[in-house]
Amino acid sequence: MKARLVAVGERPPAWVAEGYADYAKRLSRELSLELVEVPPGLRGKGRDAARALQDEGGRVLAALPRNAWVVALDGDGRPYSSEQLAGRLATWRQQGRDLAFLIGGPEGHAPEVRARADEGWSLGPATLPHMLVRLLVAEQLYRACSILGNHPYHRA
Repeated sequence: MKARLVAVGERPPAWVAEGYADYAKRLSRELSLELVEVPPGLRGKGRDAARALQDEGGRVLAALPRNAWVVALDGDGRPYSSEQLAGRLATWRQQGRDLAFLIGGPEGHAPEVRARADEGWSLGPATLPHMLVRLLVAEQLYRACSILGNHPYHRA
């Protein structure tokens, strides 16, 4: 099974890129995780935030693999404990489809992206820096794989 992490934003801080790369490498045996960065919409004085969101949404949708099960990272999504996420991952594997995890921009996801998502996943009620979410998703997917494989990484 392959997974793609589609994230609005480019050039994360070095510590985020290094952490993400570490977990993606660890995951490679269980779940191939590819990061696809899409440029954010133009924002600022005199710019239309709704237009920026729409532009981002189009780029996110264009980056989705065909027939993927789409999971939008969203505050309105369902929060999962590590064990619950492992259960979801087992279900996703049984579907036999690739996965796509979506991280939106400053205003979240465009309406057409939300409409395309098969489900939402919340990392909790706190607002998190979007670059940090990349690292958290990779770590949580690695933890879920570790739980399913009875690996000692997860000690509950």
